[in-house]
Amino acid sequence: MLIAFYVNSIEDEYPRYTTTVLAHEASRRGHDVCYITPGDFVLNPEDTLQVHARRIPAGKGKTRSRDEFFKALKSAGKKSTLINIDELDVLMMRSDPSNDAVDRPWAEKIGIQFGQRAAHAGVLVLNDPDTLSQAINKLYFQSFPREVRAKTLICRNSGDIKAFAKANGGKVVLKPLQGSGGQGVFVLDSKSAGNLNQMVEAIERDGYIIAQSVVPEADKGDIRMFIMNGYPLQIDGKYAAMRRVGAEDDVRSNIHAGGTAKAVKITDRELRLAELIRPKLQADGMFLVGIDIIGDTILEVNVFSPGNLFSCSEMAGVNFAAKIIESIERKLEIRDEYPGHFTNSALAVM
Repeated sequence: MLIAFYVNSIEDEYPRYTTTVLAHEASRRGHDVCYITPGDFVLNPEDTLQVHARRIPAGKGKTRSRDEFFKALKSAGKKSTLINIDELDVLMMRSDPSNDAVDRPWAEKIGIQFGQRAAHAGVLVLNDPDTLSQAINKLYFQSFPREVRAKTLICRNSGDIKAFAKANGGKVVLKPLQGSGGQGVFVLDSKSAGNLNQMVEAIERDGYIIAQSVVPEADKGDIRMFIMNGYPLQIDGKYAAMRRVGAEDDVRSNIHAGGTAKAVKITDRELRLAELIRPKLQADGMFLVGIDIIGDTILEVNVFSPGNLFSCSEMAGVNFAAKIIESIERKLEIRDEYPGHFTNSALAVM
């Protein structure tokens, strides 16, 4: 198969990134791989979609290391080949729209929009682009069962936030409705209450503000767990999961924000939370997502570019990327066995 990975930019990719790990595994298994960025699409006068793809040479196949693959990617990033979109078998959406929201607003949603056209052309698009268009910010998470969510207020009014904080013991977490990687996260408590207006001003520049009650056990960090086809990703009882612990005096546990990764044992509590959100993930065609758990609460569902797969594999001693690519291979088999029978959304989670 020819599998394309859609990313914000090739320059921002790294050898340990989840996208690189997945692309390398696909190449290692004998598949052709290419990368696509926001400026690469071409809708020609005949209304057919083409794309400037950075194809990675076949190289040494199974013997090529991930670092060697990454070097080939960097070289391929300097030149592209114009291909018809239906030459792709799979388009895997691996960009973070929030990374483009400020400096490149034109790029924020363009991948989703052209991804929808690709799906209509018969390309298997993962995750389903129609639902990704609804999940462009954290408002999507509010459609999951209330039982799994922290108490949340979404607004742009400091008075509303003060009232919410008072009703929740005087301490809440503030963050932007759109964003990732722990950017723009503040803790409002008795010590910082005098800075509320500054916090609100800092966040509202990018839109609405999320105020959340502080979840018990937050001081222990959160658990990042991968969900594939609606179910926790695991091999022989070893789950693609890890605990992320924030730096001292930092509420954020994101690795990019200074957090550290530790091995974690997945219990019935985490599996129950995953089961509660499974029906919606499957209905929405969400093939691969990352969920962030603290105690009995899911803080976030990352449907665009969940990271840390390499660390999870390293800690568990298994190759989770292989199982992910294997699942994609099976989807293409099903598509060929039942031509035109399944929607992109349905096929995405089979």
